[in-house]
Amino acid sequence: MEEEEKVRHPYIHCMLAGGLGGTSGDLLMHSIDTVKTRQQGDPHMPPKYTSLSSSYVKILRQEGVRRGLYGGVTPAFLGSFPGTLIFFGCYEYSKRHLIDVGMNPSLAYLASGFVADLAASVVYVPSEVLKTRLQLQGRYNNPHFKSGYNYRSTLHAARTIIKDEGFAALFYGYRATLFRDLPFSALQFAFYEQEQTWAKQYAGSKDIGLGLEVLTATTAGGLAGVMTCPLDVVKTRVQTQLNPTETASKGISTAQSSQTSSLKSNTVPGIGHRVKQSIRTISTSSPNTTLRKPGSVTLDTSSVFTGLKLVYKTEGLAGCFRGVGPRLVWTSVQSGTMLVLYQVLLRQLAAYPLVAGTGNATM
Repeated sequence: MEEEEKVRHPYIHCMLAGGLGGTSGDLLMHSIDTVKTRQQGDPHMPPKYTSLSSSYVKILRQEGVRRGLYGGVTPAFLGSFPGTLIFFGCYEYSKRHLIDVGMNPSLAYLASGFVADLAASVVYVPSEVLKTRLQLQGRYNNPHFKSGYNYRSTLHAARTIIKDEGFAALFYGYRATLFRDLPFSALQFAFYEQEQTWAKQYAGSKDIGLGLEVLTATTAGGLAGVMTCPLDVVKTRVQTQLNPTETASKGISTAQSSQTSSLKSNTVPGIGHRVKQSIRTISTSSPNTTLRKPGSVTLDTSSVFTGLKLVYKTEGLAGCFRGVGPRLVWTSVQSGTMLVLYQVLLRQLAAYPLVAGTGNATM
């Protein structure tokens, strides 16, 4: 059996390779991520940001690279590296033990990706909140874009959020994030492991070459991204919805209310108490939708399943897959970078074997 013939790399090697590969993929796409976050969270009417290319150039010219396109890169790095360390450690541990107890390999890959993402979410969700707010804000006292946020630094952002909204605000959108990311990670690695098996059978060798490495990695991420696009649509809509009741009671227009800093109370799933939250909540970092179709439903629910039903009922199947093209590109490039570097780094680290019995180096 091919599964029994595979070399089991030490856990520390898997974690380091995964951490470096995942962080490289995230940082490579950070500037595009910033543009998509601006498009999704733009409170201006008419919108300030439209197409990807024009928005990219506009942010670059007005705000530069460090404060503009790479705003929020510090929390992105602080969340990505430890998050992917945890992910790949848990993934390898779960996969090996599930296969050892007799589970079908394909199911083991699926379940391991699910478990690993759940473990890593404790790290990457708070960093996601900080990252997206800083990306949406851009430079401090930004004269070119009024986001409703104005933090001096990552530390100032964290302190302000905890002081004004409570510690639980760092986990805002936790449930919606898990509903999107857990299935994505499970499918991504199930596809990747299966495609790797087919590629090795086709090549007749464990060394499948760079071309097949890139193909298996990008298609695995792309397929998972397309299949989870409806969950991403709902996550974006839920996290960027307005509170129509409070908005109407204050007599504020929709465009104006998007820029206010008025607060409402909301219960954060998994935290157990209520937390203050902005009326115009943070946008997601996932490149799903730019602007909603005129007349599309404004969700007044935090339920992912209710959201899916509403979007499908009002916009049909096309609404559920809105923005699938950009999401396909995003997930393909990020996955390709992460998984190809993961394999390359594992081979490099294999030259530094650990002491026998400490790293589970072989079957």
